[in-house]
Amino acid sequence: MAKPGYGKRSAPDQRPRTPDDFALLPARERYVAGFIDHLPEGAAMSVKQLAKQLPLYGQQAISTSLTDLSVAGHLRRVRCPVGAGEETRWVFRTFWSRTARDNEWWNAYLATEQAALATAPVPEASVPDTAPPPPWSPAEEPPPPLAPESTGPEQDPEPTAVPQQRTPAQAPDTEHVPPAPPAPGAAPATPPASEAGPSPAYLALARLGRDDHRLALSAGDCATLEAQATEWLARGVSVDYLTSALTAGLPAKVDSPVGLLRRRLTDKMPPRIPTENTSPATPAPARRILMECTDCGRPGPPEALPDGLCRLCRESHPGRVEMSPGQAEIAAVRARMAGLRDLLKPV
Repeated sequence: MAKPGYGKRSAPDQRPRTPDDFALLPARERYVAGFIDHLPEGAAMSVKQLAKQLPLYGQQAISTSLTDLSVAGHLRRVRCPVGAGEETRWVFRTFWSRTARDNEWWNAYLATEQAALATAPVPEASVPDTAPPPPWSPAEEPPPPLAPESTGPEQDPEPTAVPQQRTPAQAPDTEHVPPAPPAPGAAPATPPASEAGPSPAYLALARLGRDDHRLALSAGDCATLEAQATEWLARGVSVDYLTSALTAGLPAKVDSPVGLLRRRLTDKMPPRIPTENTSPATPAPARRILMECTDCGRPGPPEALPDGLCRLCRESHPGRVEMSPGQAEIAAVRARMAGLRDLLKPV
């Protein structure tokens, strides 16, 4: 058997098998045709494999027999692509018909195969799942708050409701409950943040002075340059890219770090880079069937290979030479002249 996708393919609408299927063929071609007709679907059809199974004939004889069977209308060899993307490969198939078919039938049948191949769904290449995780929903229920410690018998036994967003704008003043005094020996609790934390751009600017003392910035300097650094990150660059661009090629002495960084943030502003890959997908190559010359293997469309042979092999095949009207007339004149010369020869 051939590898998956290769080998023998039986044509449709064949007559039932009878003992006289290939009676009009020569003995060798009849022997090879009978063997091929009994091979299962997907069987190997190369000349080398057939010669191994047929001990009476060698590879050259098998190749000539396959050419004669192609001329007789029993087989056609084609190439067709399978797979998708970079994994596309060409497979070689031999279509076999027990019933001899003419060129028009084979062209129509291969055109049907071409249409079926073009409309078949292309298997997608294995691509890792790059879909982003679902966004965090702010409506998620927060963990239940701890009940405030009891401050005495006059404390209201019912727990006090704690708002979900503990910010000054949303937390009502009427429901504010003072925190319980810390236990003796316990570490002081961290006070809740009254505003959002520093942005990634602010942190990147603040770390410059720790990495290189020449770029030490104050809190006011970081706040001044934060808007420009945020614009860099909004254009699709990373924090590492921002840091490398600001620290590359520093002079030996920097008198004004904030002035130097402001100039670099302005002059080296990167182009806007999309956050997602928006490059157009490469169009898939057209999936088409190419017939092969049964004799020499030259590929081409079915219409250009009548009898399954290219023009050169068809002209060299005995009994299958097709001459144009002019060539036929020249050959007739030459034959007549040869006959006249034979009549003029002395007896």
